[in-house]
Amino acid sequence: MASLMGNAVFELLKRETEETDPEDEPEAGQKEIFSSRALFILIMLLIAALFASYMLQHKKIQAVHETVLSIFAGMIAGLVIKLTEGTFIQNTVSFDYQFFFNLLLPPIILGAGYELHQANFFRNIGTILTFAFAGTFISAVVLGLFLWLWTRIPLDGFKISFVEAISVGATLSATDPVTILAIFNTYKVDPKLYTVIFGESILNDAIAIVIFETAQQYRPGSSKGGSLSIVSLFEAISLFFLVFFGSLLIGVAVGIATALMLKYTLVRKFPKIESCLIILIAYASYYFANGVFMSGIVSLLFCGITLKHYAYYNMSRRTQLTTKYIFSALAQLSENFIFIYLGLTLFTKTTLVFKPLFILITVIGICAARWAAVFPLSRAINWFIRYRAKRRGKDVADELPQSHQVMLFWAGLRGAVGVALAAGLTGPNGLALQATVLVVVVLTVIIFGGTTARMLEIMGIRTGVVEEIDSDDEFDIETATNGTYYKSAGNAVGYAPQRGGNNVPALNKNSSRTNFDGYSSGNSHSPPVRPTAATSRANSVAGQREREAQQNLLAGSDASPSYDELDYSDSDLPPAAKRRSPKRRPSPSHGENAWPPQGTALNGTAGGGDDAPSGENQLSASGAISQLFSGTSDEQAAWFTQLDEGFIKPKLLLDQNQKGRGGGV
Repeated sequence: MASLMGNAVFELLKRETEETDPEDEPEAGQKEIFSSRALFILIMLLIAALFASYMLQHKKIQAVHETVLSIFAGMIAGLVIKLTEGTFIQNTVSFDYQFFFNLLLPPIILGAGYELHQANFFRNIGTILTFAFAGTFISAVVLGLFLWLWTRIPLDGFKISFVEAISVGATLSATDPVTILAIFNTYKVDPKLYTVIFGESILNDAIAIVIFETAQQYRPGSSKGGSLSIVSLFEAISLFFLVFFGSLLIGVAVGIATALMLKYTLVRKFPKIESCLIILIAYASYYFANGVFMSGIVSLLFCGITLKHYAYYNMSRRTQLTTKYIFSALAQLSENFIFIYLGLTLFTKTTLVFKPLFILITVIGICAARWAAVFPLSRAINWFIRYRAKRRGKDVADELPQSHQVMLFWAGLRGAVGVALAAGLTGPNGLALQATVLVVVVLTVIIFGGTTARMLEIMGIRTGVVEEIDSDDEFDIETATNGTYYKSAGNAVGYAPQRGGNNVPALNKNSSRTNFDGYSSGNSHSPPVRPTAATSRANSVAGQREREAQQNLLAGSDASPSYDELDYSDSDLPPAAKRRSPKRRPSPSHGENAWPPQGTALNGTAGGGDDAPSGENQLSASGAISQLFSGTSDEQAAWFTQLDEGFIKPKLLLDQNQKGRGGGV
């Protein structure tokens, strides 16, 4: 297959060189033809990469990962394009940082935020922020100093300024989440390790961008003219916090506004319009944040988290499934395309200047910088956790054991964000620095990404961990025409049939729920009970409509529902989930640490009546804040859970008792 595709590409590009002079600008008609050929090449590479991914997963091949194959496929295609000397197609398929930031990166960030396991993420938020903030800064500074000192040695005659060195350090401090997390998903790695690496790799992209842009303000010829000093460092730190938290607020505000819009309108009666609105609103938060000099990555990440936590439960069932799978599919396409793109760029970008010795030193430098960012911070985190526990008379294990620290180091491979940032490196050394960043990114993906599975075995890290998580994967089982579900016949490529019956009982997730008074939810905190075909048929939405129709026929034409009743029908909404009591909280690991203390509650929580605490036992606002900052992480999580369940969700989520009559707009 690869040889056939390579021959086809070679013939197409050979025809291009015969038809046009490489020095001449092609006409409009020829541009359209050449653009179509370039897009065809990219699409065929994507098809090959996705099919290779399918075969690797079904054959359980662990020696190589799909991202490594994507890079090699891009390199082979790029070499073929370069040999044909087709300049227009070469320029078309070369890396464009605007194309990357505006089209390829947003689907990955949005999919990550929307499918995030929120409980694990916020349970480890302290560790994640430590590595994302301090770790990225340490990595950028250490690598920058390392490269700047190396170029002071006159070996190859290549010398860079301190601002250029820090800029390169910033570009190569952004770790890549795609390869490592794809492998971790395949092996079901320990949830804590997965969450820490995921959170760091997502957030440090935004931090690396801020460091890079701040350093570029001090390059020679800029407004600040290279006057880099200690004051500049504090200015950069304050700028970073402003950008980070401003972007976070934008994303959360957009998510909450979307939840309110879905609650107080009936747009859920039109799932196609609703799905389009959700997608467009999410992307709008990214472009708006970038447009006001904030971080689109941080904004989109927290917008996705907020959408899934609140707005998701105000969507129709069709929109829930549509957004879930569209975001996942777009993220998958973007991830594979990015690595193909990097492989192509190695050979199709003709202006790059390669410095082999400097590239080798940079690879050594990123290893040293990653070591400085991981191991000292891990020891500091472990010491702090033990110190807090000791003050409370407890003894706890290390938050990050040695095996996790090694995997954090190994997961520090660099990604396409660094290549996109490197496009902003200009001046006499700009092309050499761009080539260095590109080659280092490709090498780290191949070396570290290709050996991650083996490192998991060497370090003895838990795999095969299946958590009880919310799932809506109703399309995992194929549906037959008679409404039951069945397995494949066993004649597919890579399909290995297992022993057992051929038929699976009919499944309808709505039938596994029980209607309670509360707020609508498409998820349950326990796995659904798989009913029989008869039960599923009786309890499904279609069965309910059939019974209503039969009753209407028996009762006569006068019993037919009015137009108003049909207008407010919420049959497409998920059934009401039993609302968690505001006073209910996760069970702490130690009974004496119950949070908040018995007989206390937050002021302003919904759900009064018999459950409302007496006034003398209520916490004041200052008392609640004081206990929040003095408690342990489990107590703080319980505090936020109570606030979320008791106050925020009643304000944002649909109340099923009102039959979905939000605002009626």
